[in-house]
Amino acid sequence: MTPMRLSVNIDHVATLRNARGGTHPCPVEAARLAMQAGADGITMHLREDRRHVRDRDLDRVAAEVETRLNLEMAATAEMVGIATRLRPPACCLVPEKRQELTTEGGLDVLRAGPDLAEAVKRLAGAGIEVSIFIEADPRQIEAAARLGAQAIELHTGTYADAAAAGRPPILERLKAGAAAAAALGLHCHAGHGLTYETVGAIAAMPEVSEVSIGHFLIGQSVFEGLPAVIRRFKEQIAAARR
Repeated sequence: MTPMRLSVNIDHVATLRNARGGTHPCPVEAARLAMQAGADGITMHLREDRRHVRDRDLDRVAAEVETRLNLEMAATAEMVGIATRLRPPACCLVPEKRQELTTEGGLDVLRAGPDLAEAVKRLAGAGIEVSIFIEADPRQIEAAARLGAQAIELHTGTYADAAAAGRPPILERLKAGAAAAAALGLHCHAGHGLTYETVGAIAAMPEVSEVSIGHFLIGQSVFEGLPAVIRRFKEQIAAARR
């Protein structure tokens, strides 16, 4: 199989900084260290309420860190404006609710209004690879393709959060979703909730070319250090691809 990219989500470095204010720990330094440790890209979710990374963090990573930056964002006029100004290599459109602690599921492309289609059109027109974060539902995947997205990111949170005995049927749905995406000519990525225990089965899917991992990776770095955690994930991904 082709190599799989590991995109490190640094949002929760900013969460830790924001808990006390000030400038430490710095998410830009985390992005630099992640790339030095072997990460293939950096993911940042600029939320409308700026609870994690802030505009200045995003601007600095885009300008100062040599990386494949993936900007997670809601399909709003404000966020599309920011993305088309910065022109990161990739954007992933995600659902967003103010009251949620973290993204709770995939974006419902079937019920989305014209704003989603306009966002995809404007981002693609700016030369940005557009991905949509969705469930492994063939109807949603087909709708994403019709909108003109170049990629999808499969929501793996339900799989990762399930007890081990309950994971097999969820994994089969994810496999079917990845195959459906490939059949439609879409790049297939995956992410949300992945850990050492759960990343291998996702990495073993030949259609999935990128995983985005944040909360567990940053949390585990408290105990092991960021470079060690990244190297361990890279090793597990490589083993699953063989």
